Amino acid sequence: MRRLALTTLTVIAAITLTSCAATPAPQADLDPNAVIIDVRTPAEHATGHLDGALLLDVTAGELQPALPDLDPEAAYLVYCRSGNRARAAIDLMKEAGFTDLRNLGSLEDAASATGLPIVQP
Repeated sequence: MRRLALTTLTVIAAITLTSCAATPAPQADLDPNAVIIDVRTPAEHATGHLDGALLLDVTAGELQPALPDLDPEAAYLVYCRSGNRARAAIDLMKEAGFTDLRNLGSLEDAASATGLPIVQP
């Protein structure tokens, strides 16, 4: 019984310590020089965004005309609210010849994957 209690306390302590990391570690397979694109609306962007993210609202049609100004050889990390608009943006970018593209999903997922802070207004 005492051994079970000690094991339980050890597991709880490990979970607590692991979940208290201040800044998530970036994923090792992400290019640290990648361009980060937020494809949400300006209103969504204003509520919080990744530090340094380029805002190109895919719903408003801002991405397509910006493509000629982007380097097709660069790596791009794209996020939105849920990953759906990021997928649509990546499809547009693929059609334009971009190849190094990664859908990071939501803002929170993107922050976790990159280790970048979410900038709040």
